[in-house]
Amino acid sequence: METTIEIAGREIPVRISPHPRARRITMRLARDADAVRITVPAGISEKRGLDFALSRRDWIIGQLKRRPAAVPFTPGARIPFRGETHVVVHVADRRGTVWREDGEGMARLCVAGAPEHLARRLTDWLKRQAREDLLRACTRYSRLMDLPFRRISVRDQKSRWGSCSARGNLNFSWRLIFAPPFVLDYLAAHEVAHLAEMNHSARFWKLVRRHCSHVDEAEDWLRDHGRTLHRWGVEG
Repeated sequence: METTIEIAGREIPVRISPHPRARRITMRLARDADAVRITVPAGISEKRGLDFALSRRDWIIGQLKRRPAAVPFTPGARIPFRGETHVVVHVADRRGTVWREDGEGMARLCVAGAPEHLARRLTDWLKRQAREDLLRACTRYSRLMDLPFRRISVRDQKSRWGSCSARGNLNFSWRLIFAPPFVLDYLAAHEVAHLAEMNHSARFWKLVRRHCSHVDEAEDWLRDHGRTLHRWGVEG
């Protein structure tokens, strides 16, 4: 069930999903902090899930207030690229392309072409960089684990950072390009390991940890900072 509730004068999207193993109603904000996700045990009505959300308006308001401010892609914006802060620079006298260059004190992401195309052009370039990094990392782990995959795609996923299909396709959030490289590298190992174990069993984690030494560091980073990856390139 998908609906909306009005809180503090704004419409908040709500998704209510039953889960056969859930023992109680739980609620969380989506990773982009713009929607509420409610899980209800099997047999519990969606109305009870909605009532649960309405009874906890104060919690939702508090979570929304702590949401990191959106940072659109505009000249002068400071954004992370592979974990390092860069400033976005518009270069009007060059044809439409994007490149990175070192600068005094802060590296730059230079975007040429018409100013109205800057956000789209930078987004497309970042997606290509994410795919290249992920393809390189997945190829390496695929060889180490002897687990071939079919293809890699990058999307603007909000519910998970990566996924592995039964057909051997690996999908990732392109926003991992904002994170430090060890985070993207760990998620590549995580999804490649799912080619052998489509679960999070002890055998799965043993496989991941055998080949990736920074599992805990990456998990900690995502827990503490993962939500911020959704703020970049979003209109406020």
